[in-house]
Amino acid sequence: MTQLTLTYFDTHGGRGEPARLALHIGGIAFEDKRFAFAEFAEVRKATPFGQVPTLHVDGVVVTQSDAITRYAGKLAGLYPTDAYQALLCDEVLDAVEDANIKLGTTFGLTGEALKEARTALVNGPLPLYLGWLQKQLQAHGGEYFADNRLTVADLKVFVFVRGLTSGRLDHVPTDLVAQVAPLVNAQVQRIAQLPAVVQYYAKFAAK
Repeated sequence: MTQLTLTYFDTHGGRGEPARLALHIGGIAFEDKRFAFAEFAEVRKATPFGQVPTLHVDGVVVTQSDAITRYAGKLAGLYPTDAYQALLCDEVLDAVEDANIKLGTTFGLTGEALKEARTALVNGPLPLYLGWLQKQLQAHGGEYFADNRLTVADLKVFVFVRGLTSGRLDHVPTDLVAQVAPLVNAQVQRIAQLPAVVQYYAKFAAK
């Protein structure tokens, strides 16, 4: 049996969360190695690029969050086997990652600089990506982004939208997604009620 250790921040969100969810939903055994933000400076020394998540597969360290998410999806049966459906899945993964990168540039800013940067995102890039996601969802039946079933594309969007609506991102309105992409917002709420997802979050204290 393959030994898996996924290392990421002790938080309900971010780039490591879609893989965690996929592995849990698929019933794949793995060590969920979490660490506090204060420990990151030390943890990153043992990573290839000074970043997380990392996945140890039988002791071999693998980096790159979307590669890890796809692998977790394949193990869990949450990644398409059809080449075209896999392409659609990957398209969503990469688009959300682009949005994550844009949002990530605002972390570390404070005061007016943070307000200005986040407001610029809210007035431009975030609605652009959310609107595109809504169109993709509509184009593929309105429930899932690919393969007419739950895939890691849906989980990546789920984690991204939960972050946007959490209230933890200053200057990002918590109703942005509901206003710009109501179908995506509704899909995220449906995923949140899946028994395996409810069970996953029930294991942790609210964060």
